[in-house]
Amino acid sequence: MANFFITRHPGALVWLNRQKFPVDIILSHLDLSMIKPGDVVIGLLPVHLAAAVCDSGADYWHLSMELPYDARGTELTADEMEAYGARLERFTVMPKSL
Repeated sequence: MANFFITRHPGALVWLNRQKFPVDIILSHLDLSMIKPGDVVIGLLPVHLAAAVCDSGADYWHLSMELPYDARGTELTADEMEAYGARLERFTVMPKSL
């Protein structure tokens, strides 16, 4: 079992290190073939990829925060992330087609 952190944001790496959450593998892009049952995947994944993580038997932890409109699309520092309430939340995502 491994803990993955998927991010391309330097501030998110600093923020996660402050949380002392153990991470084994840091990737800027998710490679689903690497994910095995029992793994933990942390990130800001699109919902279809979060569903694929959950379908593989891994846990998905979303890096959630309350961003004001003017902060969206900007690179945030770890301090800014903390100010916006950054936290890890576990989600189980399952697709349902129409």
